[in-house]
Amino acid sequence: MPRLVIAKCPPKLPISERPLLTVEQANDLGEVFWILSNDTRLRLLHALVRDQELCVNELAAEVEMKPQAVSNQLQRLADRGIVRTRRNGTAMYYRIVDPCVVSLLEQGICLAEDSRSRE
Repeated sequence: MPRLVIAKCPPKLPISERPLLTVEQANDLGEVFWILSNDTRLRLLHALVRDQELCVNELAAEVEMKPQAVSNQLQRLADRGIVRTRRNGTAMYYRIVDPCVVSLLEQGICLAEDSRSRE
């Protein structure tokens, strides 16, 4: 299967130059962090970064969970617009569509590894 390419997060105004978050923006950001704060969803996203596109059964095998449990977690990511699906016969394939998520995962992993090395 040809590898899909996930685009880089488009350039944005640096956070230091942005106006203070509104309450609505802060709530929206909190929802993003809540979605990403689940260890299963993080593992699913990492698997999708590594393999670009996987069906529910492949993801379930990757994270050693039942397909129904994986499907429930993927639905939360899809509801937020982080992943999208593609049907192939009876199989649903998932892929990351928001390139900012990949950058955020990279930064989060870096931060977690760096903070561990300081202990």
